[in-house]
Amino acid sequence: MNRQMKSILFYSLVVVVVIFSVFPFYYAIVTSFRSGQELFNPSVFPTSFTMGNYFSIFKEQPFGLNILNSVIVATSVVVLSLIIAVTASYALARIHFRGRGLLLMTILSVSMFPQVAILSGMYELIRSMGLYNSLPGLIIPNTVLTLPFTVWVLTTFMKELPKELEEAAVVDGASPLTIVRRIFLPLMWPAMVTTGLLAFIGAWNEFLFALTFTLSNEVRTVPVAIALMSGATEYELPWGNIMAASVLVTVPIVVLVLVFQRKIVAGLTAGAVKG
Repeated sequence: MNRQMKSILFYSLVVVVVIFSVFPFYYAIVTSFRSGQELFNPSVFPTSFTMGNYFSIFKEQPFGLNILNSVIVATSVVVLSLIIAVTASYALARIHFRGRGLLLMTILSVSMFPQVAILSGMYELIRSMGLYNSLPGLIIPNTVLTLPFTVWVLTTFMKELPKELEEAAVVDGASPLTIVRRIFLPLMWPAMVTTGLLAFIGAWNEFLFALTFTLSNEVRTVPVAIALMSGATEYELPWGNIMAASVLVTVPIVVLVLVFQRKIVAGLTAGAVKG
């Protein structure tokens, strides 16, 4: 097979992957600008244009507040996860103590548990703390879900950092906190951006905890708010509103990935090649 044929096959495969990846979001955008009977038009090209669905989701329910709730929860989860994971990764990667490997494997194994396995226990914990139907009641369980992955990634990254940097800082009298803050943090930005963004996406899209631990619409996050959208009758769903809301909550994630794509690639490939 010549080089030209290989290139044709390669780019054909790329086109197929792009179509399967982008088409659902494209069709959601097209549908979000339709109304009435046009919603059931199978055409993949725009046949009408109306902003009514976007205005409607803010008029019929506190969707702006739902978006703010998601921003607060996701941002808090990222901040808490990174603060805890950076200090934990320093201990797991740099301090030698008995059972370190077992502890790291235990942290990783916790991330393999499905959400439903810890749902009842987490519910009792949140209720006993008086945090039911509140934003802190969503931040805590999401942080618990995010921490194992964050700690594992940052520990792996920190193991690859030269020990000479830490030894030189110790000779100069730097404390462990100073070493982490002044030496390791500037070097760990690619890994922190990658894990932080993945933690943000996970908390932004989280549904099960947000549905179980909230009761009023004013505290719900956007995934639950979209899922509970109802129409004029029990069997009628406002598909235009649902599509408009889905587009609105997807665009920020797409923008974040595009802005930090270089940092994401650097963080994911850090330590993969040793020179």
